[in-house]
Amino acid sequence: MFRKMRRFKQQLTTEECEQILREGKRGVLALSGDEGYPYAVPMDYVYDSGCLYFHSALQGHKIDAIRSCDKASFNVLSEPQAADDGWSYFFDSVTLFGRVRVITDEAQRTDKLRLLGNKYFPSEEMTESDIRKNAARCAVLELKIEHMTGKHVHER
Repeated sequence: MFRKMRRFKQQLTTEECEQILREGKRGVLALSGDEGYPYAVPMDYVYDSGCLYFHSALQGHKIDAIRSCDKASFNVLSEPQAADDGWSYFFDSVTLFGRVRVITDEAQRTDKLRLLGNKYFPSEEMTESDIRKNAARCAVLELKIEHMTGKHVHER
């Protein structure tokens, strides 16, 4: 169902892809938007047990797109490293495909918000404070990964 990577010599292992997902700070979520136009939006995320988790507004383009079609892709780039030539860069890229759903179970929502908060906030106390203040006003999204590829890139 999913294409094999054409430049297989540059392909990352599953473990390397997962490492990039764990370390990455932001990626781009792509959905099927209004009138069939692609809708791509940068997102903070957390990777946990084969899934990505995001927080979102309760309403809006992203939620409408997910309700219309749950298929999505997500892309993360590692931090680029300058090559010795002084003008080109090396980086790794992970692209994945899967299905997105809005988490409705309150305990699971809180658990995933805690994972997200602990990734981005400087302390667990700040995470807990933010959950108390804002959890009721946000949706938690789960992207279950069905296919994932990654590659080493030398940008010239």
